[in-house]
Amino acid sequence: MKLGLDIGGTKTAAAIVHTDGRLAVLRTRASGHGPDAVVRVAASLALEAVAAAGTTTAGLSFIGACMPGLVDRESGLVSHAVNLGVERLDLAGRLGAALGQPVAVDNDVKTAALGAHHLLDQRNTDGTLAYLNIGTGLAAALVRNGEVLRGSDGSLGEIGHLPMGGDALCKCGQRGCLETLVSGSALERMWPPSGSGRPHGRNPFVAADAGDTSAAAAGAQLSAGLFLAVQMLVLTTGADRIVIGGGLTRLGGDLSTALAREIEQRARASDFVASLDLASRIELVPADLPVAALGAAMLQHGPLPTPQRPSGVPA
Repeated sequence: MKLGLDIGGTKTAAAIVHTDGRLAVLRTRASGHGPDAVVRVAASLALEAVAAAGTTTAGLSFIGACMPGLVDRESGLVSHAVNLGVERLDLAGRLGAALGQPVAVDNDVKTAALGAHHLLDQRNTDGTLAYLNIGTGLAAALVRNGEVLRGSDGSLGEIGHLPMGGDALCKCGQRGCLETLVSGSALERMWPPSGSGRPHGRNPFVAADAGDTSAAAAGAQLSAGLFLAVQMLVLTTGADRIVIGGGLTRLGGDLSTALAREIEQRARASDFVASLDLASRIELVPADLPVAALGAAMLQHGPLPTPQRPSGVPA
């Protein structure tokens, strides 16, 4: 069995995966903040998942891990993971020491793109799949001809930090980044919890239908920002498919419907937008499908086995 760790801006997931791609164990926990806490939570969760699988880290054939930020796969160093309070972290070295085995590392969105490609797009190996992650932040990754594209410095796909206008301050230090329009942090800013508090998984589209005007404004901004992200990916990469994942996909059909309406309205106003046929290219990953953790278990070099959709998750 193999272990995949997904250290996200909000949640860390540990997946024990059989060599044929079946999910054996999945454990999740709130992510730590700061280098020490990030490593401590990830290592503890990994050991918990390994124990639940009835084995030890020494009995695993491979361990992979991913997290946000710029990741040097060769050195194992992670930098600028701002949502986790990490400026620089030797993730491979510190996790490897904690688990007693070598750990391969990569950027979380690129890893999720790999997982999404193998789980959802196995037959389409000749095209380009763009994975758009709308979680605490916003980023994208590309898989072309079955390979993840990276760019010379690994920053390819960091579309969340493209300034698109507006005055909202982004955690990267710029203002008006795309991430300030469509992301979990953007939703928190545009529709903050009320005095009595709201559950983290609150739905602005449902609240808007109930008469919440601030929720309606936030939902409209999310839809517009998501449209811009999808259109940008299609125009700049020629992606055949846009697979959307991340924490905000918990909004499910409401998010899909809002995006479809946004695309329809824009297409009616522009023959050019209509010609892109964006609606036919989009697919949402089920929120409970741990594509990044599963992708992390596939980071090893060399041929990968043909994976199967994990049992217990929606088809």
